[in-house]
Amino acid sequence: MVQTLAYGAWPSPIDAALAAAHDGRPDFVGFVGEEAWWTEPRPGEGGRRTLVRRAADGTERSVLPAPWNVRSRVIEYGGLPWTGVMRPEGPLVVFVDFADQRLYRYEPDTPGSEPVPLTPVSPVGGGLRWADPQLRPELGEVWCVLEEFTGDGPADVRRLVAAVPLDGSAAGHRDAVRELTDDAHRFVTGPRLSPDRRRAAWLAWDHPRMPWDGTELIVADVTGDGALHGARTVAGGPEESIAQADWAGDGSLLFSSDRTGWWNLYRVGPDGGEKALCPREEEFGGPLWQVGQSWFAPLDSGLVAVVHGRGSTSLGILDPETGEVVDAAGPWTEFAPALAAHGTRVVAVGASPRSAYEVVELDARTGRARVIGAPHDDPVDPAYYPEPQIRTFTGPAGREIHAHVYPPHNPGHVAPGEELPPYVVWAHGGPTSRAPLVLDLEIAYFTSRGIGVAEVDYGGSTGYGREYRNRLREQWGVVDVEDCAAVALALAEEGTADRGRLAIRGGSAGGWTTAASLAATDVYACGTILYPILDLASWGSGETHDFESRYLETLVGPLAEVPGRYAERSPAEHADRITAPFLLLQGLDDVICPPAQCERFLARMEGEGRRVAHAYIAFEGEGHGFRRADTMVRVLESELSLYAQVFGLNPPGVPTLELLK
Repeated sequence: MVQTLAYGAWPSPIDAALAAAHDGRPDFVGFVGEEAWWTEPRPGEGGRRTLVRRAADGTERSVLPAPWNVRSRVIEYGGLPWTGVMRPEGPLVVFVDFADQRLYRYEPDTPGSEPVPLTPVSPVGGGLRWADPQLRPELGEVWCVLEEFTGDGPADVRRLVAAVPLDGSAAGHRDAVRELTDDAHRFVTGPRLSPDRRRAAWLAWDHPRMPWDGTELIVADVTGDGALHGARTVAGGPEESIAQADWAGDGSLLFSSDRTGWWNLYRVGPDGGEKALCPREEEFGGPLWQVGQSWFAPLDSGLVAVVHGRGSTSLGILDPETGEVVDAAGPWTEFAPALAAHGTRVVAVGASPRSAYEVVELDARTGRARVIGAPHDDPVDPAYYPEPQIRTFTGPAGREIHAHVYPPHNPGHVAPGEELPPYVVWAHGGPTSRAPLVLDLEIAYFTSRGIGVAEVDYGGSTGYGREYRNRLREQWGVVDVEDCAAVALALAEEGTADRGRLAIRGGSAGGWTTAASLAATDVYACGTILYPILDLASWGSGETHDFESRYLETLVGPLAEVPGRYAERSPAEHADRITAPFLLLQGLDDVICPPAQCERFLARMEGEGRRVAHAYIAFEGEGHGFRRADTMVRVLESELSLYAQVFGLNPPGVPTLELLK
């Protein structure tokens, strides 16, 4: 029997613990010999990431027990943290451990083997960090990105391509690390070697550009003794973003460039001739938030596996000669920038609105795709999953706004006929990112209780071309706020949402948009702000990490030239404008959006005698983005309690969040 209950009061089998247990996705896929390997989250084990291997017989097991945590902190967002090679005696793996950021060598099939450190610990600043490793066993080395702090400040850092001995001789001696490049560029990716091992290619960029603004593709000759010589820029520039580069089997160089306004694939042949492989108004690349992300993988046959799409992504096989792309058949509607190829086998990470991210293998010969790892297993009846709607709304000046709308949905309950549901607008982070259309049990946690969710790909989001991405240039805190408000109000005007029960929430850059929306509009009755940016001037003048330290020059404008703009848009400067209740959530180990941002914001609000209902919860051991299951449980339950109190809901079995006034 279907029961009639008010929105927000529907009982749901999707509790916070269930949602937390399924948070995160497999990532950084690769091959070790014939075996597929990847990293996988473990929320219930302190939020660590483990390394998983799938043996030839199909068995799957974790390579490293707790507390090993395979995760790099290069540019704080990290990157590819492992590499491996198969030998007759078994695999040799090199990985980064999160706790000390050292590189380790490990032989998992050798009895009694333990990880052996390859790099030293530096007492200076953030230490020595490593990412995007590539094994060179013939030289007895692993080549990778080295991030080296030279002082205590976040900007006291250099990055370069380095070679680390596999024999452990550098474990206590920094001088044993060979520097393959100088630090002429502020940021670099790891080198990719041509099939004959005679050339290397990597990406580089400099402040104030972010990698989606402009990067350079650099090629160098590799000498017999493993040195790089004659480095030269072969593509890219200040206004051309190259997201990835790699070598095809015939020695031609492939790269993804947005020179036409879309990240498309190009090939530079051995003769130097360049060709666009599949010119389309869709993306074959994306924002390089982590060093070593991959949107394409060359196959031995000359074909290229690609992750591509517009707004969402598919896994396909591209024929460079004809420009034809044949997509893999299957239920997946979204693929992460994690791709690897071996022979005719392609491994990727895919998901859909009915399934969470899982490791998918595509046979390029037959076109057959199957799940080989982290298989989705419905933890509850799928009837409780939300049914998303892909929508396009109209914003100010008639501009298009892309969004995913998840109406309340519960197979056992409906609301009284005249009642309109509450809705929460979700603003994604980045802000140069987007909301993937995949099953997210955090969304289902709300929709199955009778609260709608609308994920907004506001202007500045990726997946829709450079012009859409550039809408946010010097307009952060304006376009994102306007677009989220336009979607919320449109849902109310069309009778989908209750105008008096609208909320907004977001983390990181989405936390900024949430706070800025509460300060600049009266659209929302409350908001949930997670690990946010709140004070632009401080964040843009040394209070964040090096990677994003100049990001605001494109998002807002140069601080020295437009200081008034920084003050006008910062929620911390306008605490008096916020009248709606809010929940503020912060990790105490966050170096990207540090706790000081939240503390100053609350102090200014209290100093002005503001009596706005709010709660502030800070979590020890959490950084930028929450990874521990117990943290995520408290976050979800606190968020639901906020909406219950503000919207007048009655969700069963949810602890009451104490709101201070």
